[in-house]
Amino acid sequence: MLSGGSVWGTLLVLSCALKLSLTQDEHMNNALRLMSETPLIDGHNDLPWQLRMKFNNQLNKVDLYTLNSTHTNIPKIREGRLAAQFWAAYVPCDTQYKDAARQTLEQIDVIHRMCMKYPEAFMFATSSKDILDAFSQNRTASLIGVEGGHSLDSSLGSLRTMYHLGVRYLTLTHSCNTPWADNWLVDSGAEPSQHNGLSEFGKQLIFEMNRIGMLIDLAHVSEKVMNQVLELSKAPVIFSHSSAYAVCPHKRNVPDDVLRKVQDNKGIVMVNFYNDYVTCSNTANLSQVADHFDHIKNVAGHSIIGFGGDYDGVGRVPVGLEDVSKYPALVAELLRRGWTDAEVKAALGDNLLRVFREVERVRDSLNGTAPDDLPIPYEEVKNDCRTSYGYPVPNPDSAGTILSLSPLALVLTLTLSSLLSWSL
Repeated sequence: MLSGGSVWGTLLVLSCALKLSLTQDEHMNNALRLMSETPLIDGHNDLPWQLRMKFNNQLNKVDLYTLNSTHTNIPKIREGRLAAQFWAAYVPCDTQYKDAARQTLEQIDVIHRMCMKYPEAFMFATSSKDILDAFSQNRTASLIGVEGGHSLDSSLGSLRTMYHLGVRYLTLTHSCNTPWADNWLVDSGAEPSQHNGLSEFGKQLIFEMNRIGMLIDLAHVSEKVMNQVLELSKAPVIFSHSSAYAVCPHKRNVPDDVLRKVQDNKGIVMVNFYNDYVTCSNTANLSQVADHFDHIKNVAGHSIIGFGGDYDGVGRVPVGLEDVSKYPALVAELLRRGWTDAEVKAALGDNLLRVFREVERVRDSLNGTAPDDLPIPYEEVKNDCRTSYGYPVPNPDSAGTILSLSPLALVLTLTLSSLLSWSL
């Protein structure tokens, strides 16, 4: 039999547990309420790459209602209240100088086909208005971001063509340098800098992205590129899936001084959930992801924060954020930490919508500006897989003329020269 003190002690523990449970339920209820009022927009999801690797983009072999080998499927999307998603059209760096453009077009195609196959779940979107329209229809707005400048094959024409196909952001680099920009591995010492940030063509590209209304994504670039673009761009920038360097000093994350410049630029940093970028280790939990939200808010304000889960692009995700169904738990955690309704709504989607609208405004203001058609210098992209059609041919001397001939033509030329010399 319990003593009087033991009974009261047990009742006190039960009372505290009940109070905690009710408080947690209150935070979750508030999270779901806010997510019903403001669209949750995530900056980066690699489901299209999983479709490539698991099914070679054969959507007829996939059922996104029952697919369980990925972080993302339609039931998980609905449970997570995921209102808008930038799907990554990603191809690896080893496609650079080979078939990167073709493979990227195929990833753009599979995103379009995904929306066509599941129109009740997805609405293809290319504008800030489209996101809100999809939200009002209870469908997930599906946007495209090309992850890695190598996908362009150093062509402004490719950039414009991808925009016409619905691409709305370009990550300037992935984990390799392009012929015009340095990637984050330069800062880690794993790769040498080739351009000290951006080349002249890289700067051209920034202005052309402003002109056409393509969001500039600085995830994966070197710190020098971050700073250069923040100085050059006429429009706000995004980090589609990066976290805070001060919390986890990984070179894929954003340093505090850059966070403050993003604040000045009125851009956005969309927090990545990958364990390696959350804790700089193999393990992480939901609370540690929230630490990044808190830090960015403390350094540069709540107006630059968003969600950039990187689901299906990483092998390790935090406990409590195992898949896309878990977003409400993170929102509830922010509320538990004292975030106001307005601050949470800003992070959910209001910040990204503001950035997107300003990028569209800058595009419209540059409507009378002609497209940039100055190509990258051929010597900066010359390789065995690239032809030089359209580039001017230098005036060769006579020796150069002979050396440029085919072997048969060379033999005939030398023979004819000998005959003419003999006859003279």
